[in-house]
Amino acid sequence: MLAIQVEERRQTDKDLNYFWNQLNLAQKFSAAELQRYGYQLRFVRNMTSGKLAVLDYDGKLAAIDHDGLIDTEPKIVLRH
Repeated sequence: MLAIQVEERRQTDKDLNYFWNQLNLAQKFSAAELQRYGYQLRFVRNMTSGKLAVLDYDGKLAAIDHDGLIDTEPKIVLRH
């Protein structure tokens, strides 16, 4: 039953505000900076080290860790 719930969660289109509200202040500042270059917030992953914001610009990913540090070449595997 857990697998069904996870699948349903992935199929649900999330409003950008849903993900934005999950970010802390440092992440919001970094995300706003990346948005100036065309990046868009796609989703937030819960990691053991804290929340990880993932942004996209024409297929190029960027990640922002809990401290607001930007990684423009993250090692992220996306599910399709």
